[in-house]
Amino acid sequence: MNPMKFVKKELFKDRPYNEFTRYVTVDSEAGRALFYYFVESLKDSSSKPLVLWLNGGPGCSSFGAGAMMEIGPFRVYKNGKPLYQNEYAWHRDANIVFLESPAGVGFSYSNATSDYKLSGDSRTAQDSYSFLVNWLDRFPEYKTREFFIAGESYAGHYIPQLAQVILHNNKYNNRTIINLQGIAMGNAYIDFETTVKGVVDFYGTQALMPDEIHHGLTSNCDFALLNTSDKVCLEYVNKATNAAGDIYAPLKLYQNILEHSRSSESSTLNVNSLPYPWQSCSGDITRLWTDKPLTVLPIIQELVAQEIRLWIYSGDTDGTVPVTCSRYAINKLGTPVKTTWYPWYTEGEVEGYAAGFQNLTFVTVRGAGHFVPSYQLARALVLFSSFVNGKLPPSA
Repeated sequence: MNPMKFVKKELFKDRPYNEFTRYVTVDSEAGRALFYYFVESLKDSSSKPLVLWLNGGPGCSSFGAGAMMEIGPFRVYKNGKPLYQNEYAWHRDANIVFLESPAGVGFSYSNATSDYKLSGDSRTAQDSYSFLVNWLDRFPEYKTREFFIAGESYAGHYIPQLAQVILHNNKYNNRTIINLQGIAMGNAYIDFETTVKGVVDFYGTQALMPDEIHHGLTSNCDFALLNTSDKVCLEYVNKATNAAGDIYAPLKLYQNILEHSRSSESSTLNVNSLPYPWQSCSGDITRLWTDKPLTVLPIIQELVAQEIRLWIYSGDTDGTVPVTCSRYAINKLGTPVKTTWYPWYTEGEVEGYAAGFQNLTFVTVRGAGHFVPSYQLARALVLFSSFVNGKLPPSA
């Protein structure tokens, strides 16, 4: 494979906006190249902000998941059937780049196979930053545009770390200045302690585990210090129920969502040949992940202090990273409340709840599982529009 071979392809030329697929090399010596899918805003692309979308995992495809099953302009049927239009696509309000990161995820690759064993939080942040700088050189009209980062799940690590790298590099006169305005994270893994405690409490209050196991967990586990030596605690952990995706939907629905993302491989993208089969999520990348800090809350505190707009949103039926995890993480930050908890509406219907803090907004989305836009397309679009426009979700 030639890491310097860049592929530019306009998809669906009859559409009133441009779409491109391409590679950006982030390490020429190793031949490490990241794949992206870029879709311009449906209207007024020259004035709309730029958004980078990241899926989590670690190891999951932003093209297969984010673009093709969540917020992109099209959805993909199973078994290679034609694409169909997503009327609630987020490019109504922004120009969006879906990035496959790190190398080994989706269509991104490296000529040095050892790279796949070295993936971790730090390298992912640095490579994503290198990608952005190179991408802006190729699309200079976006260099001064308002820039946002959004994503979900393990992107709760990716996004704050990338934002921190951007802000640190913006201080140097010889670096590309990236006009970072805000970040949004859905059902995000942010902090180990509050995630474990949030899962336990959510399962306990949603009839997903018996009272005796919930009591055993809360009585025997120190969630801040949980490790493999806590034998009594781990016995209760192993007995706990695992509810992935959406606690009120059959597990098959969650599996079908992932299968839909896998079928995106059939789309005509002119990608480079890969040394491995395309996957919606790479188990090898997840298994070999080298660095994963227990918390990114200090980074989030740094971003909030620098007045970066921060939104944390949660589908309220997610059993993977439940809404309680997000609430506990925000409480741990100790950020002052500016707007008290309130129901937000569209067309007279309660769509979820929201609260405003100092440079931080927390929003729940009613009836949404782990992949919020897959479950609640219209509600997710209202949430996103509010985020990029710097407004709280509508209260009436």
